[in-house]
Amino acid sequence: MTSLIRVALDVPVARLFDYRCDDSAAVIGARVLVPFGRQRLIGLVVAQPETSDVPENKLRRATAVLDREPLLQRADLKLLEFAADYYVHPLGAVVMATLPAALRRVNTRAKTPGAWTLTEAGRTITEDALPPRARAQRTLLGLLHEQPVLPQTSITAAGAATRKALQAFIGEGWVTATDAPPDAVAVALPPGIAPQLTTDQSSAVAAITAALGCYQALLLLGITGSGKTEVYLHVMTTVLERNRQVLLLVPEIALTPQLESLVIARFPEVMVSTLHSGLADGERAERWQAAHSGRARIVLGTRLSVFTPLPDLGLIIVDEEHDSSFKQGEGFRYSARDLAVVRARHAGIPVVLGSATPALETYRNALDGRYQLLPLKNRIQAGLPAIHCVDLRQQKAEDGLSPTLVAAIGERIARNEQSMVFINRRGYAPVLMCGSCGWMSDCDRCSAKLVLHLRDRRLRCHHCGHDSAVPTACPECGDADLAPVGQGTQRIEAALIRHFPQARILRIDRDTTRPKDAWPAMRNRIRERDVDILVGTQILAKGHDFPHLNLVGVVNADSMLYSNDFRASERLYALLTQVSGRAGRGSLPGMVLVQTQFPDHPLYTALRDQDFDAFARTQLSERQQAGFPPYVHQALLRAEARELKTALAFLEQAAQAAAGLDNGVTVYDPVPANMMRRAGRERAQLLVQTPSRAALRSFLNAWRPLLATTESTPARWSLDVDPLDF
Repeated sequence: MTSLIRVALDVPVARLFDYRCDDSAAVIGARVLVPFGRQRLIGLVVAQPETSDVPENKLRRATAVLDREPLLQRADLKLLEFAADYYVHPLGAVVMATLPAALRRVNTRAKTPGAWTLTEAGRTITEDALPPRARAQRTLLGLLHEQPVLPQTSITAAGAATRKALQAFIGEGWVTATDAPPDAVAVALPPGIAPQLTTDQSSAVAAITAALGCYQALLLLGITGSGKTEVYLHVMTTVLERNRQVLLLVPEIALTPQLESLVIARFPEVMVSTLHSGLADGERAERWQAAHSGRARIVLGTRLSVFTPLPDLGLIIVDEEHDSSFKQGEGFRYSARDLAVVRARHAGIPVVLGSATPALETYRNALDGRYQLLPLKNRIQAGLPAIHCVDLRQQKAEDGLSPTLVAAIGERIARNEQSMVFINRRGYAPVLMCGSCGWMSDCDRCSAKLVLHLRDRRLRCHHCGHDSAVPTACPECGDADLAPVGQGTQRIEAALIRHFPQARILRIDRDTTRPKDAWPAMRNRIRERDVDILVGTQILAKGHDFPHLNLVGVVNADSMLYSNDFRASERLYALLTQVSGRAGRGSLPGMVLVQTQFPDHPLYTALRDQDFDAFARTQLSERQQAGFPPYVHQALLRAEARELKTALAFLEQAAQAAAGLDNGVTVYDPVPANMMRRAGRERAQLLVQTPSRAALRSFLNAWRPLLATTESTPARWSLDVDPLDF
């Protein structure tokens, strides 16, 4: 029987496509292979209409139905439809972007089995029948006896030896593939594993537990070291006991291994799927399918995980909810934090937003009563670190390090304690400069400087990836006296080596953590006290618990004060609070030294007082007076082209199209972007804003079709709703 299906395809047009389908199994939410022009594409069935606007003789037939059961349920599609509408992005591109890459490709290879089970012959085998040295085979047999349906993800995670043992079992006919997932099993913590909660933690756990089964957004505002993770784990226990799933979102890949180990240690009988961009395509697909089938009861992932299909979802947690990494910066520009709240509302479940420095949008919702505020005001078994400002007007910082900071590090080394020097800039120096003519190492493709990486003797652009050798002489005047200006992690590391030649110094930034498994090895070195001084970027700023780290020095914090971004103060306060929170988490008191030219700046005063509420209320008052978010709602139309005039011309046309719409939206003039040139293309932007979110959505839905029909232009453009960067 032939039927109609409406298919979402990953193409840059805001429409869906109708096809005939001879297979009655083409259910909503299943993938289909369809012809599209001269190609064959994988799409997802989102509707089964009775009729089509496409003439009958022009309707093409779907080539194949790839799934007998839907990959996405109607609730998942509802969230995707909301996201496509709110962020003004083609639904097909949104739907397909949320599927693992392995499920978006036309692949003729055999499908990897979802699980394995012992055959009748395999069930007769005992460990004694296996060779004494076949440890992996013995381990695999034990796993199959303990878990009659063993997921492929468990075998993959166990390593190469177990996978080789599986192949041996297949050859002997002892195992067979199966797609049947195990039934969900209620779990309970063995007594004595969970630590005793404080009064604040107990109150937070009780409030979240009381909200289970209904929608409620809760802000867990806990100072660094106050035990937010323990609150998460206690509530997760209750959710799992009720046979529901948990979605735990984190901002960075670097945070997932540590949190994953904590979750697995607490729930050893529960399958945990970790999802992030560092996984191979096949591994990500396996873990995604484990969550989709319900086998994985806990999903721990970065921002894209907010779309993971979970049939028994009972709780969503967004850790470090203020972090800008939750906002996608390219293509489909969504906020995972905001969509987590929307998903919780659709599902009728609670969502917990955790942070020591919540985003001002989130904090305003808590002050206004839309979110329930759950404070954690005290550290667990430790006091807050003392924060001091080092006045750089009174003492000179040599190679970025003041005498006060150097002396404090020396004291910690003498006491066998660890110190950390934080500077949010990698490389040796931000720029190379000629002292004779003033030449500086500009990037030819970006409005940025090439950063000196002295150890490799390379100049690199951290925006477009341009890489070149350090010149032996000035390209302008020929003078060989080229000098680095400013500091990066490499220069701070070199200075510390000069001051403390016997110290064990570890630099942690994107360059040193790039190799696989480098960061876990570094964490082990820190915990085993094999490091005296850490030098690092914001990789070190959040989520890490180093009990022997008692001093944090902050270098070059003032640079963020010069930003023209209205969120600069909020971001700097959050960053410095997170960095400060790494100090004094053990039994000894911590100290934080912030080097600054402006020790009396209100931001540093608020930081020393460690009073987020006072800082946030002041910032919110200033935002309200200036007409900035969260008191207005914004969208940014970005355009880029080989020439700036081309990008600006497109934005002028867009502004004229907006002027013809009947709305209460303010449309500002097109201007060059802050980084006007990137990767060889000139960039410009146009801002629109209004006090009403509904008015903005109505305006954008009317405006976008006009942009799509604007006179053909070589400019590339995109819309960013609720932009974080300008």
